[in-house]
Amino acid sequence: MKRQRTELVYCSDLPDDCWEHVFRFVNEDGEEEEDNNRRHYLNSISLVSKQFLSISNRHKLCLRICHPTLPFLHRLLHRFTNLTTLDLSHLDVQLNDLLIQISTFPFDQLTSLNISNQSSLPAIGLQAFSSTVTSLTSLTASNLGVFDIIHDFKLISDCFPFLHQLDLSNPGKIIGCKSLLTIPFALFKLRKVNLSDHGYINDQFVFYLFKNCNFLQEAIMLGCYRITNHGIASALPHTPNLRSLFLTPSLSMSQKYPMSVTSNLIHSFTILKALTCLDLSSWCISDHFLSSIANQSLPLTRLSLGYCTGYTYTGILAFLSKCLSIQHLELQQSADFLTDHHVAELSSFLPHLVSINLSCCRKLTDSTFFALIRNCTSLTEIVMQCTGIAENTASQKNSMDSVVYPQFKSLCLAYNSSLEDDKIIMFASLFPNLQLLDLSCCYGYQA
Repeated sequence: MKRQRTELVYCSDLPDDCWEHVFRFVNEDGEEEEDNNRRHYLNSISLVSKQFLSISNRHKLCLRICHPTLPFLHRLLHRFTNLTTLDLSHLDVQLNDLLIQISTFPFDQLTSLNISNQSSLPAIGLQAFSSTVTSLTSLTASNLGVFDIIHDFKLISDCFPFLHQLDLSNPGKIIGCKSLLTIPFALFKLRKVNLSDHGYINDQFVFYLFKNCNFLQEAIMLGCYRITNHGIASALPHTPNLRSLFLTPSLSMSQKYPMSVTSNLIHSFTILKALTCLDLSSWCISDHFLSSIANQSLPLTRLSLGYCTGYTYTGILAFLSKCLSIQHLELQQSADFLTDHHVAELSSFLPHLVSINLSCCRKLTDSTFFALIRNCTSLTEIVMQCTGIAENTASQKNSMDSVVYPQFKSLCLAYNSSLEDDKIIMFASLFPNLQLLDLSCCYGYQA
């Protein structure tokens, strides 16, 4: 029997804009697949023909430069003319010359630049870059070896005055603190800012930031121990559009000088009607604070109370029973009062929960685990380090019958010394699509 021959017909007469719609559809259709597959789909298309190569070049929006690609940088920049994002964070060379070279290309759509992991800001390169690239709205420069408060803030403000997003988190060394008399930047269009581990930030700085950045929607200031509750209470009313607030002192400083919630601060939080994410890790809060926040019907989807003190089960119950929109909940190291019965009750108020961290809540056992996966049908991640997993000898596998949870992706059960092989096998059978299983320091299982 003669085998039929199938030929692929290439419609070369179709205009480019038709093919662009096809490629865009292919990309959108593959969004449920692995990230790697989505990332390389344009590479496969570009091999078909010169026309496809030309079209795919225009669809390349993000370019990460690594050391192996440096010799070909000139050709790459000529090839991809519609870039919106440029990532130089994987290079350990001085970036001045590289940014000067990039500035000679007409990137009028480039909006995001990442120059993290440098010894310092490449001032000459940034000045040259900003002279031709005027469309930048996002700058990431985290993990700098040295950050000069006066010089570097002024440099960024002068080069990119219209920034919407600025990430300067986790600098190694900060200089210029003693000469900080006024706030050294004027970025009035900021929407998102990350100044984590900038230990010099005080009440005056936060007040200036919140008052003058009228469009601010997200503020991340982790490890900023000079900020007081009075300073936050004074600043928050000036940011009515704030959606995300991540404000924590360093853990070591919080033990010496705990950040407590006052009545003025509670009132300030209730003004933030658009607040969706709140991280107050290492604060000293109260049941009154939690119930007051809940009574405002804020659209919160994320709450992090890790390492907090001062609240009880009454407070977290009052909060979760009224705030039914929570998707991400972190209670690690702070809710050691929780029992299996408590979590079973709380889980009935978490219909949209996606991830939860209950590490170091040592009274919690398998019963908590099963209550969560049974009642929270959107759950994809559980972190229960240092809990009582596997200490409850009455297995609940039989009560689960043959139910599986295909949406579940990540399970961390580290430091549960009673965890043995049969329990691990049981958990694996429940989650056929599990991507991460952390069993660090669980001495009861066989490798």
